[in-house]
Amino acid sequence: MGRIMKTVGIIAEYNPFHNGHLYQMQQAKKLSGADYVIVVLSGNFTQRGTPAILDKFARCETALLGGADAVFELPVCFATGSAEYFARGAVALLDGLHVDALCFGSECGDIHALSRAAAILAKEPAVYKKFLKENLHRGLSFPAARSHAMAQYSVSVSEDAKDIIPKDLLRTPNNILGIEYLKALYRRQSTMETYTLPRKGAGYSDTALQKGAFASAMALRKKLFGDADFELLSSFLPESSLHVLKRELLPGYPVSMDDFSSMLFYRLLSLQKEGFTSYMDVSKALSDKICRHLCRYQSATRFGEQILKSKDLTQTRISRSLLHILLSITKKDMENFAAKGDALYARLLGFRKSSEALLGHLSKGSIPLLSKLADADKLLSPLGIQMLSHDIFASHLYDSIPAQKTGRPIQNEYSRQIVILP
Repeated sequence: MGRIMKTVGIIAEYNPFHNGHLYQMQQAKKLSGADYVIVVLSGNFTQRGTPAILDKFARCETALLGGADAVFELPVCFATGSAEYFARGAVALLDGLHVDALCFGSECGDIHALSRAAAILAKEPAVYKKFLKENLHRGLSFPAARSHAMAQYSVSVSEDAKDIIPKDLLRTPNNILGIEYLKALYRRQSTMETYTLPRKGAGYSDTALQKGAFASAMALRKKLFGDADFELLSSFLPESSLHVLKRELLPGYPVSMDDFSSMLFYRLLSLQKEGFTSYMDVSKALSDKICRHLCRYQSATRFGEQILKSKDLTQTRISRSLLHILLSITKKDMENFAAKGDALYARLLGFRKSSEALLGHLSKGSIPLLSKLADADKLLSPLGIQMLSHDIFASHLYDSIPAQKTGRPIQNEYSRQIVILP
């Protein structure tokens, strides 16, 4: 009897794929003992509420060239969501494909501490909620109150010092996202193994490029929107990723949120009378503020960063809110998707020909594996079709930008070919 194949999943944006991502992919396989690496990739829009610098098929190619065996698209309603929704959708997709393990990066590199924190947030014990309420009454922001409450709760119930959760665990982005992955797995009662790698090199928000160290994707994007010095970038990107960037950047890329300024203004103007509270992430206060200041609109970035700027909301939350309005992603949509298990299909973006047996293995999961959009009506439920329609709409809207810049027709999502490498 042959050995059963083992798979490890990575959840990513690869915006762009850099040396740190290559290291993670190599280590994920090593730590888990997996035969194959499965990537769940954000599509054409990202969790920060902005478009990706290159389209999903180009970024899928960089992932495959970097060692991934198969790449699936994270539906746009999750890819553009908060850390909780992003994690829920991605974990549900991997779990639905019956992937054996998940590997993610974190600032702390301590899977035990992250798992303890995730279990507390998933169960929300009464004592924890009491500490949280007290901290909020003291005037702490919700993130700070939550961090303190988790540390206080762990001290109150822990008999072993190693079970005490440090107060700063929830103050860094990769730790927060990792905890959300683990919380999603906990709530699904998933048996997926979990591994975390300590983040190396630049921090998530660092914008400096220091030779000899892993750069942040944010720093690389900043450079790509500037002079795109490929000689400098070669120190931070695998050669294969750099090749794809050079090829793709000329015909209409990178894409920025300001490329959608006119479209966004049209949407805001059209919906102004009814308000925006039905859309994901949009509070009543933010909706009212958008309506009051719409006549000051000049561009998507300026409106979000200067006109709507608020102490009560992070800039990312504002950006996501505007993007959800642009893409028509509503709270009701997300409620309906959540009621059916979040991930309703796994859309294949690309795979390695040498890993073709893997697809047969993954097709035995509990969600449909979609390799051709033409098969959607046969494979998906009506709600799955609705979720997929958001992906298709977002892709066509995104591709309209490089199409306008170059004068070519918009690429029909139904005729796009998946990426197949040797």
